[in-house]
Amino acid sequence: MSGNIKVVPLAAESFGVRSMCTYVETPDLKILLDAGVSLGPNRFGFPPHLREYEALAECRKKISEAAEKAEVVTLSHYHFDHYTPSFTDWCYNWSSADVAKQIYEGKTVLIKNHRAMINFSQRRRGWLFQKTVGKHAERLEIADSRTFEFGNTRLKFSDPVFHGSENSALGWVLMTTIEYIDERVLFAPDVQGPMCNSTLEMISAEAPQLVIMGGPPLYLTGFRVMDKDMQLGMQNLEKIVGKIPTTILEHHLLRDKQWRELCQPILDTALKTGHTVVTAAEFAGEENKLLEAKRKQLFETEPPNSDFNKWTKLPPSEKKMVRPPISYSSFP
Repeated sequence: MSGNIKVVPLAAESFGVRSMCTYVETPDLKILLDAGVSLGPNRFGFPPHLREYEALAECRKKISEAAEKAEVVTLSHYHFDHYTPSFTDWCYNWSSADVAKQIYEGKTVLIKNHRAMINFSQRRRGWLFQKTVGKHAERLEIADSRTFEFGNTRLKFSDPVFHGSENSALGWVLMTTIEYIDERVLFAPDVQGPMCNSTLEMISAEAPQLVIMGGPPLYLTGFRVMDKDMQLGMQNLEKIVGKIPTTILEHHLLRDKQWRELCQPILDTALKTGHTVVTAAEFAGEENKLLEAKRKQLFETEPPNSDFNKWTKLPPSEKKMVRPPISYSSFP
């Protein structure tokens, strides 16, 4: 986006991984939003493909490089594709104590409250984060419903909103507005459309010029997400692209390789209003790599080598401790 707020997507489904990690810079502040990245354990009966591990390592490298510059790191909720845990897991999160320390050490870390508006699994993860990674932060602050000022830059965190539909078992997340004078960027991870009208009202009230939006999980329709909730998410997304000049549309939505066809009414609305809808990769000037959505196809057209296949057959506990046999000499 033009102006004083620089937005750099680092990891997302359009880069071949699960994430919404974004680097944002204003004249006052360098911010790393949701510094996590993961791979989906199983899709179409297949584990992650070798190319997904290459993307995972590359995105982790970009996150680590951005962390070197960042002064503030945020954490919207405790899912592993949105923060980096302190345990070793090269299989799905490309994480370790050293990787996590490098990201959060010496930073102002603004986090979702793990004691309120949170489900059980995330409460435990949040407690562990504060006991492990959090101790490396220069300043660790609960961010829920709070605003932080750094010169002319304001970081405004929302009240906790539902992770998807109302009363979702997946819990709550924080949205973040980065404001510099009269410019606003809104980071809305995992709101899934949004699937909740109150979340839509909050987004509209912020009136950002750019929104980074987690779209509906179309691949879960009728399976884990009710049709009516999915329809509401799509309807609200259409309202958003009609109001906001630029939307970076990402995350759960892009786990379906037909997402663009299914979103055609939304894209048509943006076109009619002169607004822009792009993926994170497209915003960065790159081609989309929807690797998880194409996982079955990848295994059919690009069978992994014997070394990689041997690694995939290791016991799960051992596989997390051993890096996959890919070329990662330049990766962290």
